[in-house]
Amino acid sequence: MPDENWRSQLRKGWLELAILATLWDGRLYGLEILRRLENDSDLLVTEGTIYPVLNRLKEDGAVRAEWEEQSDSGHPRKYYSLTAAGRRRTLTMAHESAEFMRQMSGLLGPLLKEERR
Repeated sequence: MPDENWRSQLRKGWLELAILATLWDGRLYGLEILRRLENDSDLLVTEGTIYPVLNRLKEDGAVRAEWEEQSDSGHPRKYYSLTAAGRRRTLTMAHESAEFMRQMSGLLGPLLKEERR
């Protein structure tokens, strides 16, 4: 069995693209991003993991962040959205990831077929 470190590193490798993909349809605040990751991909990510990635994406110009006052809750929320550069980055990463998965399927497919026998 692969160790937990291997699984953790695999998930970390996909986290940036997963965050960008959650923002594809519009702006979200941090907790909404976490919920969407969990609901749409079963990725369980902590706030301590997601915010450094969001800050890096902001510094890279892929994401913008805006504080907004909330009339119902009383405290402001930071909303994240993709920039034009972030949308291009997301598409490029999605295409490259799909191609990589296709290549890996070619490599791993025979192993999985053999296992079913």
